[in-house]
Amino acid sequence: RTPRAAITDPKEVGGLLRAIDDFTGQPTTRAGLQLLALLFPRPGELRLAEWKEFDFEKAVWPIPATRMKMRRPHKSPLARQAVDTLLELREIVGGRLVLPSLRSMEKPMSDNAMNAALRRMGYAKDEVTAHGFRATAATLLNESAKWHPDAIERQLAHVEENEVRRAYTRGEHWDQRVEMMQWWADYLDGLKAPNRRDQPKKHMASQQRDVIYLDKY
Repeated sequence: RTPRAAITDPKEVGGLLRAIDDFTGQPTTRAGLQLLALLFPRPGELRLAEWKEFDFEKAVWPIPATRMKMRRPHKSPLARQAVDTLLELREIVGGRLVLPSLRSMEKPMSDNAMNAALRRMGYAKDEVTAHGFRATAATLLNESAKWHPDAIERQLAHVEENEVRRAYTRGEHWDQRVEMMQWWADYLDGLKAPNRRDQPKKHMASQQRDVIYLDKY
């Protein structure tokens, strides 16, 4: 388990989202970061994603077991914002891969591309990482007190560590997760909306940020 840095203060999350939207680098990198925020998969699950996996009519992304950390298939509901981002991205890249490498459409984006983009925005590695979006989502979803903790854990594709409890918690909480993921996308929109024109496009290193390290994510 490796500690991951993540921003969990809602105001600062809004600033991060605005910085991503304003990122002037590769549009595929920007879209990748937007999707990490909206869907909070593990970065490798997203980097290696293929267009054939997505069902836009049903708004669901089935991730094959071969790409999951626990080697179990996983389904993620797609909020409207995620579908829009993906469809816009598909018009740009086409091909087989959702996030192809800049050098070859047949190779995935490098595992450091999105972290490098965060550094270009001015965020240090002890402030936020691509993997840290999972901790951001887990923290704020739990703090909202709107969703069952098991639904959040299922969305994160975590496996219950307690063997006895795991034997009795086999449900996927799908309906609640569908509702939760749309609420999350709308919540993120709300975080980056206030005072939009007054916000600096570049993160100032002197600003204080809440940082959390969650080994399990």
